[in-house]
Amino acid sequence: MISSKIGADEKMAGDELALETLLEFINAVEAGIAAVKQRVKEAKQVYNIEAIKWEKAQGANGEYERCEDVNSPDFKALLRDVQAHGGKMTVGNYFVWCFRNGSVLGRKLRKSRG
Repeated sequence: MISSKIGADEKMAGDELALETLLEFINAVEAGIAAVKQRVKEAKQVYNIEAIKWEKAQGANGEYERCEDVNSPDFKALLRDVQAHGGKMTVGNYFVWCFRNGSVLGRKLRKSRG
């Protein structure tokens, strides 16, 4: 009778350990899912370059447009995208770059070849 009680206690302890391990695993999976969702959200660079308020400016290489509207979601998304591409990229028919201060974008219509 004593040996069956010890066996039952060991089984109960084993069950508790299994449940704790399962809960730890579930928590880790939930944390992983949350991290993946955040990365997907950040990777979705959805913006409308035409919805951004651009101001005409003159530079050493001619006329261009600039924007520093940090309140615009489109501007913020474009800024993140440009920064992720090393500070310059082509968007549609525009060459877009980030100024050194990191919070101003410039754009210039690309010249058509041919």
